[in-house]
Amino acid sequence: MQGYTVAVVGATGLVGRTMLKVLEERSFPVRSLKLFASRRSAGTTLEWKGGVYTVEEVTHKCFDGVDIALFSAGGAASREFAPSAARAGCVVIDNSSAWRMHDDVPLVVPEVNAHALERHHGIIANPNCSTIQLVVALKPLHEAFGLKRVVVSTYQSPSGAGQQGIEALQAELQGKHVQSPFSAPIAYNTVFHTIKEQYGFSEEEAKMLNEIRKIMELPLLGIAVTCVRVPTLGGHAESVNIETEKSITPEAVTSVLQSAPGIVVMDEPHRAIYPTPRISNGRDEVFVGRIRRDSSVEHGACLWVVADNIRKGAATNAVQIAETLVSRNWVCGVIGASRKVL
Repeated sequence: MQGYTVAVVGATGLVGRTMLKVLEERSFPVRSLKLFASRRSAGTTLEWKGGVYTVEEVTHKCFDGVDIALFSAGGAASREFAPSAARAGCVVIDNSSAWRMHDDVPLVVPEVNAHALERHHGIIANPNCSTIQLVVALKPLHEAFGLKRVVVSTYQSPSGAGQQGIEALQAELQGKHVQSPFSAPIAYNTVFHTIKEQYGFSEEEAKMLNEIRKIMELPLLGIAVTCVRVPTLGGHAESVNIETEKSITPEAVTSVLQSAPGIVVMDEPHRAIYPTPRISNGRDEVFVGRIRRDSSVEHGACLWVVADNIRKGAATNAVQIAETLVSRNWVCGVIGASRKVL
């Protein structure tokens, strides 16, 4: 397999550092590596595979010769620099929300809709962390039973706000006052994301609703979402109720999920065996348990879905997208397909 020139934009952040770790763990074919970040972080050195790399300031001209760029530098940086990278012939895999709902940008979870990568135009969006783990579980269930409605409540780690979120929780647990990215104290508490969307939904809730429909190609799917942060150091959990077109049983759900890619079923609650955020930490799989019948509807089931939000919810999914592009020879898009300037 040929090697590729890979850039990580936002390399000094929590997700950026994890991207580097995942690239090494999964033996991605990196011929050469470039690390970029803001001017504030330029000059920082990071180790990777025994070498020491100096982080450079990201600019519009720094992507010449780069094949794949993994972006995790925030929406503003993605909107500014991703088009320049794409014009330089680089494929951008962006972890921010900047491009997710753009009509010409694939929004991809490889276990769910890898086919959407085929006609990319140089920018590919990595979904919201909570969306990723949910659709990995929903896709095989939709194929088997047909989804009518999904109700999900999230229990999200402060790590979703990056290193600042983790440090805020740790400081508050020690009784210290720090500048927090959250609207209320997170220690010993539950906190909603900022409520600013129409009809009282948070931006996080709106993201999940729209992204699930786009990824699963189900624009009319009924979805109800409530997102909340809880004081765990890592890993997101979700309580999920599904209503289906066809008859469904817990045994059938278990059988379907056990044979689905990227899923580990842990469902022996009488022995206290079920997924928890601590179990998911450092893992790339989506864990599912507490599978039971939802008797409030004719055909329904309840699930508990857990994953490491920094790995599968961000860094690992981005690297898996890159792996899919490489394995299918889609790094440059389909032969003959035009690349739009976004």
